[in-house]
Amino acid sequence: MKIPEGDPNERSVGYGGRPDRDGRVTLDSCIMDEFSNIGSVACLEHIKHPISVARAVMEKTPHVMLVGDGALQFALSQGFKKENLLVEASEKEWKEWLKTSEYLPKANIENHDTIGMIALDSHGNLSGACTTSGMAFKMHGRVGDSPIIGAGLYVDNEIGAATATGHGEEVIRITGCHLVVELMRQGKSPQKACEEAVARIVKLTKNRGKELKDIQVGFIALNKKGQYGSYCIQSGFNYAVNDNSGNKLIDAAYYLK
Repeated sequence: MKIPEGDPNERSVGYGGRPDRDGRVTLDSCIMDEFSNIGSVACLEHIKHPISVARAVMEKTPHVMLVGDGALQFALSQGFKKENLLVEASEKEWKEWLKTSEYLPKANIENHDTIGMIALDSHGNLSGACTTSGMAFKMHGRVGDSPIIGAGLYVDNEIGAATATGHGEEVIRITGCHLVVELMRQGKSPQKACEEAVARIVKLTKNRGKELKDIQVGFIALNKKGQYGSYCIQSGFNYAVNDNSGNKLIDAAYYLK
């Protein structure tokens, strides 16, 4: 996870992430282990690896979430380096956006590509992590689902784990990843659990009179048996699987045809 966070060409997380409407790069991240230890940071500026700060919150504080300047001060106290995260390409895009200042995020581009990882180790223990720079040109202070345990990430070592990407407001609305894990607890496969979670978002979106084509949400899930699945609202989401058979990239099934 630290590799994409440190890549200036990766435009959705860490160094190189797209800024908010004020030109400030704010990062969100969380982590959860097999013992339900959790750590999270939100609206963190100037630190290239928010996932490492989230882990430090988990391991070195009595809290589970730090935000804004408090998260930054904690990171600096732990030896993290303060850096400018607004790369030239992102700054150019932001200045172009300022000409109209229209907040119309493009599905699969400006509201997608959160990095979420869930894992089952050789001892049968589950863990997960999630990191993002959030929606491009969001209001300063906006926080999506990614740093919120139960929304953007959830791990239950008896059942399974799930993580999400896409329009964070919609994931929060259904506490998405906790829902996926609870559906697996009821006996559903990871695939069916992801499909039902997406179906709930679809129903709520339609009930509110919103257009599905304007949003993207995707879930990936993994159960205790090592079975996995994924589902999203529209095409354009893929996920990587690394197991004993090797590495593979899979295009997720989706609702909108």
